[in-house]
Amino acid sequence: MSEIIQVALRGTRREFFLNSRNLWLTLRDAVIVQSEHGESFGRVHLKGTLVELKRPRNVSHEIIRRATEEDLDQEDHNRELENESFDYCRERIALRELPMDLSETEVAFGRNRITFYFSADHRVDFRELVKDLAAKFRTRIELRQIGIRDQAKRLDGCGPCGRAFCCSTWLKEFHPVTLKMAREQQLALNPTKISGACGRLMCCLAYELAQYRDSAERLPAIGTKIRTGQGEVQVSRTETYQEAVWVRDDEGQEHRIAYADLPPGPYHKCGDCHCGKRGKNGGHEASGDEPDPGPDPVPPDTH
Repeated sequence: MSEIIQVALRGTRREFFLNSRNLWLTLRDAVIVQSEHGESFGRVHLKGTLVELKRPRNVSHEIIRRATEEDLDQEDHNRELENESFDYCRERIALRELPMDLSETEVAFGRNRITFYFSADHRVDFRELVKDLAAKFRTRIELRQIGIRDQAKRLDGCGPCGRAFCCSTWLKEFHPVTLKMAREQQLALNPTKISGACGRLMCCLAYELAQYRDSAERLPAIGTKIRTGQGEVQVSRTETYQEAVWVRDDEGQEHRIAYADLPPGPYHKCGDCHCGKRGKNGGHEASGDEPDPGPDPVPPDTH
């Protein structure tokens, strides 16, 4: 069975290829691989046990050869052509006043195709732009409209957490992220705090959502009345992440009670919250809602 190697291609793309020709390769080696549109340039990213852990399936393309000096020179010329085509395309977009934002330009290794990636809010009629680019570079021109998140994935960068974008490193596909997720985690609905570099809600809002929902289900809802050593109190707000609740007593004062100190549901008598409110005789003080047991019974006359 042929060895499977992961190769880093243009941008953040990483794909698996067969080393059916048994080439001696090490990490970061430049290689020429077989792709859907012909040959592509890349570098060895992973091999051996690390590839087996990812369990790649249906690997059909193969590594053609190690990159030669001519291949490296060709790749350098392609990068120069990409910069030139990017600047020229932006000029034509501005001249024709097209509502589109050019993201990246990719030149095929054999220079038989130049792909322009752009983002736009609506469909764009770029037929005249294609004619301008084809007349300038004399090769096949492709314009692909991508989403704003795909644009951030291709360009890569550093997020507010200080790490590289999840979408450009390990995240395989985008999942829906809604404002409701931020509300459930009690986050400040400040766009600058919960939005990523792409301008959309951060993907990481969904990572710990299940844990927040589990904590919210275990905590008493707002408005719930709980019997404590200080009498009956009402839950005024909750802290899902810290797993605690704030309660308001009859005097309007608020107190914080951790989930571990709350009485088990539904409701229990005084003392189950372990609040430490005890009477003078060592027992718990009676809350205002407990019934009055009345006077002590008189012992019968034994005389």
